Amino acid sequence: MGERVTFKANGRTAPGYLARPKGNGPGVIVIQEWWGLVPHIEDVADRCAAEGFVALAPDLYHGEKASSPDQAGKMMMSLKMDEAAKDLAGAIDYLRQQKGVTGSTVGTVGFCMGGALSLFAASQNPEVGACVVFYGGHPNVKPDIPNLQAPVLGIWAGKDGFVTPEVVGELDKQLTAAGKRHEFHTYPAAQHAFFNDTRPEVHDPAASADAWAKTIAFLRRELKA
Repeated sequence: MGERVTFKANGRTAPGYLARPKGNGPGVIVIQEWWGLVPHIEDVADRCAAEGFVALAPDLYHGEKASSPDQAGKMMMSLKMDEAAKDLAGAIDYLRQQKGVTGSTVGTVGFCMGGALSLFAASQNPEVGACVVFYGGHPNVKPDIPNLQAPVLGIWAGKDGFVTPEVVGELDKQLTAAGKRHEFHTYPAAQHAFFNDTRPEVHDPAASADAWAKTIAFLRRELKA
């Protein structure tokens, strides 16, 4: 369903995966886990397109992919946030210019590292009108919550040793104190990365189906699809 594309990102080019629906629809940026732009993330973009969205997954590792947790962790920690910010801003601009994209804003949806970057991108780019965070966490990603304009849908796992319930609670407090509209849903029995159906050791089909339905409903409502 999708195609490989390149887009301009502050003086350089960045690669990505673009999936289109059959007709017109709002734009959504799909942001990778720490593994890179792997087939699972491309599949999420395809699933967004099947729901009527024009979906772009930028490749923040520029072609590199991790094959082990150790390698993924090293790649995540070596990601330069200023460059990732430029890539995400470039991806948002590119997506908004695509034929068939409706509305004046786009959504962001990210997983794990990408979840943190989804909130970060939404706080840096007023063109983001809806932000979805799937168990988002990264020690070097600091969203500018006072500058955040988009509503946030947070999807969390109750048995998450990486993005713990305490971390989620603190983010909830920060968003509430700043008066930012948000809704959080935690799946008590789910583990970190439960949405990734290529990882049977953590995948939770029931939680994934419910989280996906909530995500699509949220994006349609906020992006007025």
